[in-house]
Amino acid sequence: MMQQNQFGQFKSSQPMAQVPPIVSTKDQLYLSDMLSWNLNACKKAHFFAQNCQTPELQQALEQAGQMHQRHYDRLLNHLNNQQNKPN
Repeated sequence: MMQQNQFGQFKSSQPMAQVPPIVSTKDQLYLSDMLSWNLNACKKAHFFAQNCQTPELQQALEQAGQMHQRHYDRLLNHLNNQQNKPN
């Protein structure tokens, strides 16, 4: 379902099926930020898990860190695949 925002642009509630062939500078900066955020969250979760005394909380923190690591890896994989495609 497509919704129109206040600027008259349409946004989809579903993710893109395919990455666009051209990534704008703004998109590139946002992707760089997303990589940084996920890497930072992964490192912090791992740090806090290592310093936690409660096993259940330690496990939850490790799982959160692993989730952020997967997101980081997935973003990096998409970017590398796009870079290696012939034009």
